[in-house]
Amino acid sequence: MLYWLLYEKLYHLYSPFRVFQYDTFRTGMASMTALLISILLGPWVIARLRAFQIGQHIREDGPQSHHKKAGTPTMGGLLICAAIVVPTLLWANLSTPAVWVALTGLLSFGAIGFWDDFTKVKRKRNLGLMGRWKLALQFVAALLVGVELLALNARNLYSTSMNVPFLKNFKPDLLVHQWLQNPWTYPLAFVFFFAFLILVLVGATNSVNLTDGLDGLAIGLMVIASGAVTALAYLSGRADFARYLELSRTPGADELTIFCSSMTGASLGFLWYNAHPAEIFMGDVGSLALGGGLGTVAVLLKQEVLLLFIGGVFVIEALSVILQVGSFKLRGKRIFKMAPVHHHFEQLGWEESKIIVRFWIAGLVMALFALTTLKLR
Repeated sequence: MLYWLLYEKLYHLYSPFRVFQYDTFRTGMASMTALLISILLGPWVIARLRAFQIGQHIREDGPQSHHKKAGTPTMGGLLICAAIVVPTLLWANLSTPAVWVALTGLLSFGAIGFWDDFTKVKRKRNLGLMGRWKLALQFVAALLVGVELLALNARNLYSTSMNVPFLKNFKPDLLVHQWLQNPWTYPLAFVFFFAFLILVLVGATNSVNLTDGLDGLAIGLMVIASGAVTALAYLSGRADFARYLELSRTPGADELTIFCSSMTGASLGFLWYNAHPAEIFMGDVGSLALGGGLGTVAVLLKQEVLLLFIGGVFVIEALSVILQVGSFKLRGKRIFKMAPVHHHFEQLGWEESKIIVRFWIAGLVMALFALTTLKLR
């Protein structure tokens, strides 16, 4: 909005407005705007949530030390979403389709999280939407993003090929064009594309959701992950860097840096109030929105595989749950004392703050490693 008003419309009247053409300037301003929205509106949001008695309900089978957190205001993800959407609308070039796809990923998954949180508050129990309904809605949200991507692909604004770490000449096409040439295999091309997209987006959202179990753990890791994808978006949007690193260029990737930096600023601002001991929890509306936004950006930048490293701790948390459930069903034995794995370390006697900081360190190392792979190919 500000880009359109101050640069496209008023630049010829006041030349200093040309600064708004630079995505680096708007990226920094978007991050600062998101940070200020989170920090300045945080106390008001916490007060309103308390007034409406929207508090956290602790699951009965969770760690006993968490029962003292019951009643802490939740659904703080509404603040996170606002702190991402508003700066994006203010500072991004809204004629860029990729920005709207990223917002779709954020808000569609966030809406599912809001419904889930609202159900928990209404029932006054830590039981929201039924698992299969929640998963089905996530599939629908992923399909919505997929339809938008195919529409961009038809306009040559999105490539269905993806980058693979360490293999610069191997760029598999998710929409297998050989299958599109044969009427018998034509549907398979779209089935494969949507199946992979669902795997990435639903996996990302649920991984962040499962990690959100300790004060500041998930949001601190999101600061790191969104900071890494901000760097990726910037590199992919610059023709010289993209050519040097042999990255698949995405039209509008430079504008995605505004969205990504807004995620970083919003997450950092929310951490101010979510740090141990937390004054507010993000709830599913926050974790699903952030996971959906992160996954959508990775798909837009063609870095779906690299997302496994950028969000390495999220992946480990999700795998710990899968292994725990699978082991119990197949062998009748548990691998961890409690899953997700951060609860396992709690049961071992680690202090909550120690677990959080060490997981942050692990997340930072993985994100830095992910960025180094851009040249190690």
